[in-house]
Amino acid sequence: MPETITSIAPLVVSGLSVTYPDRTVLSGVDLLAQPGRRIGLVGENGVGKSTLLRAVAGRLPARAQVSGTVSAPRDLVLLGQEPPFSDAATVAEVLAMTLAPLREAVADVERLAAGVGTPAGDAAYALALEQALAHDAWDADRRASLAAARLGLDALDRERVVGTLSGGQRTRLALATIMTSRPTCLLLDEPTNHLDDDAVDVLTAFLRDLPGVVVLASHDRVLLDDVCTDLVDLDAGELGTDGRGGRRFGGGWSAYEKARADARRRWEEAYAAQQEELARLREATRIGTGAIAHGRGPTDGDKFIHAFKGARVEQTLARRKKDAQRRLEVVEREQLPKPPARLVFRGDLTAPSTGALVLVRDVEVAGRMRCERLDLAAGEHLLLTGGNGSGKSTLLGVLAGRVAATSGTLAVSARTVRELTQDPAVTDPRRSAAATYDAAVRGLPDPPALRDLGLLHPRDHRTPVGGLSTGQRRRLGLAVAIAAAPDLLLLDEPTNHVSLALAGELEEALATAPGGVVLASHDRWLRRRWQGPELTLALWTAAG
Repeated sequence: MPETITSIAPLVVSGLSVTYPDRTVLSGVDLLAQPGRRIGLVGENGVGKSTLLRAVAGRLPARAQVSGTVSAPRDLVLLGQEPPFSDAATVAEVLAMTLAPLREAVADVERLAAGVGTPAGDAAYALALEQALAHDAWDADRRASLAAARLGLDALDRERVVGTLSGGQRTRLALATIMTSRPTCLLLDEPTNHLDDDAVDVLTAFLRDLPGVVVLASHDRVLLDDVCTDLVDLDAGELGTDGRGGRRFGGGWSAYEKARADARRRWEEAYAAQQEELARLREATRIGTGAIAHGRGPTDGDKFIHAFKGARVEQTLARRKKDAQRRLEVVEREQLPKPPARLVFRGDLTAPSTGALVLVRDVEVAGRMRCERLDLAAGEHLLLTGGNGSGKSTLLGVLAGRVAATSGTLAVSARTVRELTQDPAVTDPRRSAAATYDAAVRGLPDPPALRDLGLLHPRDHRTPVGGLSTGQRRRLGLAVAIAAAPDLLLLDEPTNHVSLALAGELEEALATAPGGVVLASHDRWLRRRWQGPELTLALWTAAG
């Protein structure tokens, strides 16, 4: 039988810090993940969610300086944003590599059974049996077939090379491997990127059923609601989520969204009250005798009494100043840092447009996409949907002029077209974010300054693009796209990798964008709230 929760070790992270030569990414992070708990990591882009997962898995580059301790179950698997197998491998080879250690575990049990009866033989057999039971190895082949069927991989040619698969197909193949191996500690970095609804439903059910430790970083708000038992906010602020510096919240995203806003409000109010107290105490240390002894000057008959009272006033003043100074030192020592200005998107996604922007009739890219009809007028926003492999990204590439259609009629009349792809190209990873932006917008009439868009924090403007997180590079790519004030904006999974806060801000901006927008998205949160027209692409099949 599979390993039980009580026999699985927890994941314990204590005082973890990760520093690169040019920046500190994590500082003093503590995390306890018990078996059966499914913990979601949240926070702004660049706060270290992916870094934390890689540090726990021991996958950080050599230049990273790491301190602190990590204690994890022996069987730990990290599924990052890029699947962990070679583009040159075939689908059959990937599945075979997954099954090989499980089949070997069963063979070891059968082989070592012959040695039972001696202390050494008993110990070897017990260890092999424990390993096989931990992964339900006898059921591995059935699980592999079932996972492939549920994820739609059974329709793929087993000899197809991984490098030719779509992003969604590669992600589903990676999910099939973990559903087959059932690790006791599973780390996931943006696991729903590129996945359609059916695949996400399969992933959700698998994670809920997995008895071990699950820690995932995700910007999928529905997944955080449906799967996570706890959230850990790496960007929770000085007072944390609980008012005492704690980062952990019991529950999913919908409940936490309000709790996070309340935590920010408490921090702002506490800081304001503390500043008022500091101002009062600083004034108290400068108080003069006039504030204590008011009134007329002494007459000849009461000069002695006035001198006596004056001495008392001086003593009282000195005591008050001393008390105020002592209290001031305490408050200054314990004062809260000022809440940093929140990064808020302030740009316009599009410029106003007029007339018809796009006309598509029976456009096809052989082997990848077919679109019978698409009309987009000025000011219209269209949502593209469809399963993995239906050609949504390909259609956006055709509209952008990046992909050539093999047949059909296409007319794009927009004055300025810009596209945000899923993986914005990085031409020079050593160039800073600000320099990259400046080079991209050079020649545009009056482009906005990068700092004015609220997409990338000013502290990251001098960071080399190669040192930015995936989400930060997406933010930079969006900044470049909207700087041209396009009247047609093409967005491919715009909420992938970006922070939950920015995802919400983009949805608000889309609602008021005056130009044309064509958007492809698997984001269930966004799609459930979409008010405009939709176009669903079918999986491509050869004509006739």
